[in-house]
Amino acid sequence: MRNTIPGIMDRLDTDKPLLLDGGLATELQQRGADISGPLWSARMLLDDPQAIRQLHLDYLWAGADCLITATYQATFPGLLEAGLNSQQAAEVLNRAVRMAVEARQLLVDDPLRSSDRPDPLIAASIGPYGAYRHDGSEYSGDYGLSLAQLVDFHRERIHQLATSNADLLACETIPSLLEAQALVKVLAEVPAMPVWLSFSCRDGQHICHGERIADCGQLLDEVPQVVGIGINCTAPGFVEPLIENLRGQTEKPIVVYPNSGETWDGGSHSWTGTASCEDFVRAAQRWHAAGASLIGGCCRTGPEHIRALATAFPR
Repeated sequence: MRNTIPGIMDRLDTDKPLLLDGGLATELQQRGADISGPLWSARMLLDDPQAIRQLHLDYLWAGADCLITATYQATFPGLLEAGLNSQQAAEVLNRAVRMAVEARQLLVDDPLRSSDRPDPLIAASIGPYGAYRHDGSEYSGDYGLSLAQLVDFHRERIHQLATSNADLLACETIPSLLEAQALVKVLAEVPAMPVWLSFSCRDGQHICHGERIADCGQLLDEVPQVVGIGINCTAPGFVEPLIENLRGQTEKPIVVYPNSGETWDGGSHSWTGTASCEDFVRAAQRWHAAGASLIGGCCRTGPEHIRALATAFPR
């Protein structure tokens, strides 16, 4: 039976944070996957879905309480452009959820699993329009599209994943208030589906397009099916003030899963700088103290980061 909105909220009402998983695409790349094309990590749903299932399972054994599916870049337009028809595209989305469901079942069936550990949740990823463009515009939000066009873009995937076996939707790396408004309009068509929305941010007060994170929190606070509001794919140093700005607008659970702390160099298409699990955990403890209820990692984080978080926040 699908988790209800009150049921999800009950899972989040705990002294310990719910642990999300870590990066998907960057970790697959670390493991040798070629994700260089426009479909990015979604290409693996066609070429090697079992690699995605294994990564999901690795995150669960590391301590994740919630998996995020490999559908961030899996859009109907993108899959159609890759040569699939609509039915095949829908199957790819279903396959992504199925890989997470199968990983969860492998954990549940393992005799070494703690009997008092709740079954992990599965959040179906909804990436921004910029992810489909594959040009980095999810970090600017400068699409040149109207509200109605964004609504049309998001509608088919949201409806498809809302009928899947996912427990909730994760609308993530949203760069603009306009795109958040478009998502809210589509989500109203599936009002029983729980969802969190998380934003990519450029500093401690503003999302990437320039709107205040506080205004995003105010918008989403009034949407009953929104069970979490937060920040992802953002530099860790911005997270604490962003939480504080959100907490001033909402009592809903705060979701944070920033990048590792390394910096993406668009010119060389590589990550620079260093970041340690120890630094990430120390920061996560501050995020929790500031009010974060769901904590995980985004780009360049892996199972070792989630394992370290699970040690820092024991069940």
